[in-house]
Amino acid sequence: MNYPSSIHLTEVGLRDGIQNEPKILTLEEKKELIDALLQAGVKDLEVGSYVNPKAVPQMANTAELVAELPVLDDVRYRALWLNARGLDQAVAAGKLHLEGNLIVTASEAFVQRNQNRNIDQVIAEMPEWIERYVAAGVAPDGIGVMAAFGCNFEGDIAPQKVIELLARVAELLPEGQAGLKRVILADTMGWGTPKRTRALIEGIRNRWPTVKLKMHLHDTRGTAMSNTIAAMELGVREFDTAVGGLGGCPFAGHKGAAGNVSTEDLVFMCNEMGIETGIDLDRLLVATALAERLVGHPVSSKVYTGGTRARFAEAKAA
Repeated sequence: MNYPSSIHLTEVGLRDGIQNEPKILTLEEKKELIDALLQAGVKDLEVGSYVNPKAVPQMANTAELVAELPVLDDVRYRALWLNARGLDQAVAAGKLHLEGNLIVTASEAFVQRNQNRNIDQVIAEMPEWIERYVAAGVAPDGIGVMAAFGCNFEGDIAPQKVIELLARVAELLPEGQAGLKRVILADTMGWGTPKRTRALIEGIRNRWPTVKLKMHLHDTRGTAMSNTIAAMELGVREFDTAVGGLGGCPFAGHKGAAGNVSTEDLVFMCNEMGIETGIDLDRLLVATALAERLVGHPVSSKVYTGGTRARFAEAKAA
């Protein structure tokens, strides 16, 4: 089996990871966690959301946090926005890596529940988003698909439905289908399996052979790592992960479920397989311990609990 020689991880613990947490981290606590992740060699971090603080109070200090982030040549900071005001704030921040992604949901039931709109209404707003991106100097060339692998409220989401939805949105891009450069597939509610992951990736590659794929996988039912492997086997090199395995969608309807793929679990696996991530696992586990202390409950990371080879070697030597 051919695996990529290296993969790129985007750390989403400071956004998707903590948006579900009952404890709201202070500005200083977030800065401390970001510093620990940077010390571990993390180079790409999603640090917050420009959203209504009443809806997601955990993100209320995003603007202040971004303003205080250290500017580092080899580090990318990202943030999420859901409306024009949020985009304007992200642009004005001047420190964020901005991508012109058009976000659509594959589940009609979930988009109704999450946004109080249907898929057609969301797509009808895409030309306005494209205009906003162009005006901001951001190329509108990516599409993100939420609930791409299944939905708690609608059930099965066929790969062909996702591909047809991508094609429909891609037609709106300035260059049409040829303008699609990037696709983000989100398993928002954790229904993905390796078989389904392969089918969806292969279907997208058949339609758009050169498009870059990124996976945002939730571990709600324990399949996120196997789905990651399936994607890697097909050459996917970009993944969202969260320190400690924190996270989960606050609107998906399952409390207490595991969150995103654990950053340290994936780094450990890649280390064992000879796949480069650029992240120091021992230092990353220091960040995991900090994250656990900050949120105030045990994290779901397997490596943090089970330990690394180095830890067992040290124990044996002692």
